[in-house]
Amino acid sequence: METRILIIEDEDKIARVLSLELNYEGYKTDTASDGKTGLEKALHSEWDLILLDIMLPELSGLEVLRRFRQKIKETPIILLTAKDAVPDKVSGLDHGANDYVTKPFDIEELLARIRACLRINEKQAKLTVHNLLVDLKTRDVCRGKTPIELTPREFDLLIYLMKNKNQVLTRDQILTEVWGFDYMGETNVVDVYIRYLRKKIDKEQEKKLIHTFRGVGYSLKEG
Repeated sequence: METRILIIEDEDKIARVLSLELNYEGYKTDTASDGKTGLEKALHSEWDLILLDIMLPELSGLEVLRRFRQKIKETPIILLTAKDAVPDKVSGLDHGANDYVTKPFDIEELLARIRACLRINEKQAKLTVHNLLVDLKTRDVCRGKTPIELTPREFDLLIYLMKNKNQVLTRDQILTEVWGFDYMGETNVVDVYIRYLRKKIDKEQEKKLIHTFRGVGYSLKEG
């Protein structure tokens, strides 16, 4: 499968050079020349990595990063920054960027950083708790050798529980992280989806993974 990289860069010459170099290295690329278009492309297609310029029209690179990370946590993002933009670098890393390169950059250094981010992301693409395995890229879920079909919301809920395994998570925490801070629906939706998930994950299993802490919330426990 081809590795797909999105380049969000408003300088046409830089975007063109990056596309040519990355295509030569075997990557499949697409470009966006402003923050608004870049964010739309980032959210509505699957990407293995994003190169994101900080200085963009429409939406700044940092705002694109912030909004993207509210929806998607895993995709590696490398910032393209001005030489003296130290506060932007710090802010970008704080908002979830994986790395940055300073303009003007050496293409070999950038390629090395891309390879490093992709290697790390590949290692993080699978989550395991006991005999429950989730592949974040293919979205395959298995308990032992048994495949499990989940809805998108059930999948997001399971991932949040697995990434915070052995921690007791309150309903409010789960609601905010899985449904979003602006969710206006029924507050018992967490209990409903935990019930759905428990039937699929723990059904007919001797070892139960999803545990209820009455009056507090839920936990997916390994031990």
